[in-house]
Amino acid sequence: MNRKIFGVIALLFTITIMTKAQPVPGIDENIPYLMTFSNKVSTSWGDDNGLQVIFFAVPTEHSKPIYIRVFDPDCGGKHDEQNGNWDSKTRISIYGGVGACSNKDAQRCNIDGDFDSGTQLAQKVFGADAQYDDKWYTFGPFNPSEGELLPEFGGRIFKITIEGLTGDDGNMYKLFLSSKTDDNIAVEGGFAFYFKYKFRLYDTADQISHIYPFIDKSVISIKQSNFDWDSDGIIRVISTTKNGIPLKVSGDDEWVSSTLKIDDGERGTSWDIQMIKSKAKPLKNNNVVFYIENQYGELLPFYSVPIGGVPKYKYNITAKQAPKKGTPAPVKKK
Repeated sequence: MNRKIFGVIALLFTITIMTKAQPVPGIDENIPYLMTFSNKVSTSWGDDNGLQVIFFAVPTEHSKPIYIRVFDPDCGGKHDEQNGNWDSKTRISIYGGVGACSNKDAQRCNIDGDFDSGTQLAQKVFGADAQYDDKWYTFGPFNPSEGELLPEFGGRIFKITIEGLTGDDGNMYKLFLSSKTDDNIAVEGGFAFYFKYKFRLYDTADQISHIYPFIDKSVISIKQSNFDWDSDGIIRVISTTKNGIPLKVSGDDEWVSSTLKIDDGERGTSWDIQMIKSKAKPLKNNNVVFYIENQYGELLPFYSVPIGGVPKYKYNITAKQAPKKGTPAPVKKK
């Protein structure tokens, strides 16, 4: 993403209510929890590799301390997914400095690569700890200058990695970029983004979840890939020119992909990728993974709030104007 394109994104972000941009999952996403499973569980539970990577952008002009808060960081208790006894540990780490975000292994959530690139600023391992269950834990304070300087991504970038270590349970959690250590108070101008997104769906069909990639002016086509959807309903795209175009949906413990061309009217806007569960028999505890790439195989980020607002389909039809009453019919030439 070049700086000119990001300038457009930054301008659109100023129109958006920024307090909605700092929780992950985002308010507009309507996703209950992020998820990470430990390393002894089968991938059929919904996590392809036991690693989640989330990025927070802090504007370069922001100079006050920031905090990264995690809701329910332990693995055991009210919100997490149990598999036998609670025996799992989760490592949560914060990174800044050169390479924290610019490293492609970090963007791709490559657990066998340098996903932990950059300078480690904080780290903690959580087990089944009642003191953290259903509560917020705060990392920080961090000086904004400790983030990786990437104006094309929004300023100073901090990376959060969540790794499933020993065990076979699933950790469900939320994140927030805050200006306070003991409360969720937004950092002005900050926002979250991610390239490979792993999350829990609601159990009921009346809840529609959303993710919002931004389609910049260089994108000609996209390839979406999703994992372990368990054929639980449909995935569709709403945009300025697409009104519910379906995407291919994965079954149990499998990856599937499909490709769509980008229309001229979609560039410079967000997509609304909607995830609608089956009404006949919606699955419970359905955990999924999702990412998209452009025509060059480059990952496109999702944003915690839709840039430019939630897209609306623009119905466009050119109607033939009926001749006025009394107007003679055109004469056909012989």
